[in-house]
Amino acid sequence: MARIALCQVNSGDDPEANLKLIRSGVEAAVADGARIVVFPEAAMARFGRPLDGVAEPLDGPWASAVAAIAAEHDVVVVAGMFTPADGRVRNTLLVTGGGHHRGYDKIHLYDAFGFAESDTVAPGTTPVTFELDGVVFGVATCYDVRFPELFRALADDGADVVLLPASWGAGEGKREQWEVLVRARALDSGCWVLACGQADPAATGLTVNPKAPTGIGYSLAADGFGRVVAQAGPAPETLLVDVDPAVSAKARTATGALANRRL
Repeated sequence: MARIALCQVNSGDDPEANLKLIRSGVEAAVADGARIVVFPEAAMARFGRPLDGVAEPLDGPWASAVAAIAAEHDVVVVAGMFTPADGRVRNTLLVTGGGHHRGYDKIHLYDAFGFAESDTVAPGTTPVTFELDGVVFGVATCYDVRFPELFRALADDGADVVLLPASWGAGEGKREQWEVLVRARALDSGCWVLACGQADPAATGLTVNPKAPTGIGYSLAADGFGRVVAQAGPAPETLLVDVDPAVSAKARTATGALANRRL
């Protein structure tokens, strides 16, 4: 079993202030026995502000500060940040702690619902997995959830759990899409999918750019059978999820969703 904390927060514009959110979230999660602490996409700085001014490499001060927090508490921290990319930035998930310090660059960019992420963000190309306590974890980011091929590729690479930070755009039907997609990707891949979103700014009275995808909350965890085992509301909240990787093997055997592929 692996205990994972999903810290649904409202990131602000200031990366230094957001480090304080990460520290407090990690401290509380570790006190509750978490081995991995997950924060949303754009945990470094929320969408709706210029990103090139905050982007830093993985060995820069922001990621190094998160690494120090992870090392201090002997956990893995997964958090969304932005790294430089030749005139644009990359939407990067930092994975740090437990002997790891690496990034996953979001492959599928959010050029949808009137938003053009690719104007300012360069896409990644490579799926990423990591191991902790004998369990293999994959990572994906927000809009990636609409693409089952990535989740199946992570399962093929040995993942039993996929961690999915997000900053989900608001709008009619978007919460329903979020919940259906997370559960569907769990069924497609036989993986646990643990989705950690930005909290809904309206739930805490925050004013944000209305055109930017700044979050709706409703983080959730689904097992390989597509069952929701935990879900948050719209406001800031931490979910603790105990993940049994054996459930993934049972789900894949039962559904045949990977073994019976023809394409």
